[in-house]
Amino acid sequence: MWSDTIFALASGSARAAIAVLRLSGPATGPAVAALCGGVLPAPRRASVRRLRQPSGGLLDHAVVLWFPGPDSYTGEDCAELQLHGGRAVIDGVAGALIEAGLRPAEAGEFTRRGFLNGRMDLVEAEAVHDLVAAETEAQRRQALRQLEGALGALYQDWADRLRGLLAYQEALIDFPDEDLPAEVEQQVLTTLRAVCGEIRQHLNDAGRGEKLREGLFFAITGAPNVGKSTLINALAEREVAIVSDIPGTTRDALETRVVLGGVPVTLVDTAGLREAGDSIEAEGVRRALARARDADLVMTVVEAGSGPPAAPPPGGPGGLLPAGAGHLLIANKADLRRGGPPDALRISAMTGLGMADLRVRLADAARGMTESSGPPPLTQARHRAALLRAADHLDASERADLAELRGEDLRLAMRALGRITGHVGVEDVLDTVFSRFCIGK
Repeated sequence: MWSDTIFALASGSARAAIAVLRLSGPATGPAVAALCGGVLPAPRRASVRRLRQPSGGLLDHAVVLWFPGPDSYTGEDCAELQLHGGRAVIDGVAGALIEAGLRPAEAGEFTRRGFLNGRMDLVEAEAVHDLVAAETEAQRRQALRQLEGALGALYQDWADRLRGLLAYQEALIDFPDEDLPAEVEQQVLTTLRAVCGEIRQHLNDAGRGEKLREGLFFAITGAPNVGKSTLINALAEREVAIVSDIPGTTRDALETRVVLGGVPVTLVDTAGLREAGDSIEAEGVRRALARARDADLVMTVVEAGSGPPAAPPPGGPGGLLPAGAGHLLIANKADLRRGGPPDALRISAMTGLGMADLRVRLADAARGMTESSGPPPLTQARHRAALLRAADHLDASERADLAELRGEDLRLAMRALGRITGHVGVEDVLDTVFSRFCIGK
């Protein structure tokens, strides 16, 4: 499909003992043979070779792997050169490849070629990106499940069933005067409702797969000097925020990334909620409220011995949280004072009292927001938008009075599903999907 041949450093730019250069395209074989003194290694067998410049100068001793197409990652002739990781070695081999007519690859170009050559569908290609970006065990498992085709197979099954319905529907349109069995139309409607119901159920997942892929946001709120900054430092196990007895020290939302229950979570330390003394603090309070309303869980911190917080309750009119978000009331400084709100978790962020219980509660909350059972969960906003379109077309198809209108909405629903997996009309989304990839993948 392509006349050009690409190469890229697949092992990252950081200094390391080994650097891996990937090649793909029709000139891969001649380029590797030229580097290796005119002879290609045996396919799919690691071979140690001396790599030489066109002038004959020695570049490196390297491990060379040769993958003839179409049985390769991209479906084209491919190779990997495992070089010593010095910058001069990498630049020397890259220069020899450019001299041989190859060009550096763009972001995601190897996976894009694999998709366009039929080596994977678009859902699997997106899983490659997620697997490279995975920070936690849970993210890795979700990406691998998607890469193995579980999510694409689910969407393809719906498309195949709709294709069968469309065949029945076409028969009703093309042969209106024929004595077709009465159950044909009923079968169309029954299966249509079943597929639409399955899609709606898949959509009604509280965004679990997307939250696991992107990570959660937990906000820490409360009045000034209740120990919010000490708490975020304790949870992050490093100094994220300045701790001071002076009220209003934290004037902006400070963020740090942690892992709780195998889920990446961004902790947000917000400005103390009170009547602001100046315009800067007022802006900090406004941002604190905004971050809390966007959070998946809000930790409201009060001092042990005090009453309930003065802020409106989560989910209530004017409250900090949208309905459905989590909330945890924490009574800090429990090493110094007794009492506090009866439903609060008593801790001391300074001494560590109760912190183990808090971490367990937060980990359980993170898992509860992201774990799923049964079919693989939705992982991309792009998938969600397409599935919503498909479900809306199926609803319209069921309501249609004319067979021709029902058939058209069935086609549009199938098209929406096909755009997820890349089987129809995805040219306009390919640049968006693959531009997020790293070079060399």
